[in-house]
Amino acid sequence: MGIPYFDAHCDTIARCLALPDQGLQENTGHVDLVRGTQLGRYAQIFALYHSPGAAPPDGMLAQCKRLYHRFAQEMDENAGLVQHCRTGADIDQAVAQGKMAALLSIEGADLLDCDPAQVALAAGWGVKFLNLTWNYGNAVSGSNSRESDRGLSPQGRDFVRELERCGIYPDVSHLSDPGFWDLCRMARGPVVASHSNSRAICPHPRNLTDDQFQAIRDSGGVVGINFYRPFVGDGDSLELLTAHIEHFLNLGGEKTVCFGGDLDGCDVLAGGLQGLQDIPLLYEALKGRGYPASLLEDLFWNNLRRMIR
Repeated sequence: MGIPYFDAHCDTIARCLALPDQGLQENTGHVDLVRGTQLGRYAQIFALYHSPGAAPPDGMLAQCKRLYHRFAQEMDENAGLVQHCRTGADIDQAVAQGKMAALLSIEGADLLDCDPAQVALAAGWGVKFLNLTWNYGNAVSGSNSRESDRGLSPQGRDFVRELERCGIYPDVSHLSDPGFWDLCRMARGPVVASHSNSRAICPHPRNLTDDQFQAIRDSGGVVGINFYRPFVGDGDSLELLTAHIEHFLNLGGEKTVCFGGDLDGCDVLAGGLQGLQDIPLLYEALKGRGYPASLLEDLFWNNLRRMIR
């Protein structure tokens, strides 16, 4: 079935780097180009990710550069199927040519040594979103799993200002609650949560409270629904996943909700999903619940597309 799908977060590039025989064209993970071509339109934000708890001897910035070079290599080797997109016009061009649109994010300021001076490097690569933390606290802020009571540091505030100056959206997925509110108070533009669900539906600290969702909504940002089962809830039905979507829609999120499946970044997906090939099942489930075509187009494409200028 040809459906649109624009996803705000996957960890496929880190998987490709760690497993050299698992390239982007076809692999045994959640995301590859062969499956992507079966969708009607497909755009994907690829995260550059590496755990700060396993930093290589030459440091996280060096690892970030390796991840970027692997991404660039995949773009070159698969140029007939995918295009690295830096702007909305690039996305539209790729789609018109029948290609997958690939964009970049960075998961954790640690990969830039939490150094505001390195943000321009990421912007030069075309990075669109940047998570301030992963699961570890860092020099920017505490995370929602470690040092969860610590908000933005002065260095973190400088880092956020540089993100905004360089046109990169600050991403609050994994951020501590105090860090979230520090960021929202200082933000001059949209704030995003690339892969976070509703804490009211599933009370996990990785998920967003209603107030947090509304703050992102009011900033003009987006919230990507995460498919990782522990963030969705106990059980294995698509009903649980759709409950998060509907809760956010009831908070006025028609132009805010998108998808950030965390594909290749987790082991067990909700609702029986096995990878990119099963996204049409989610589309059909929402269509079966009476979602009009215009809302489905917003959720699966427009809401995230409008963020990329």
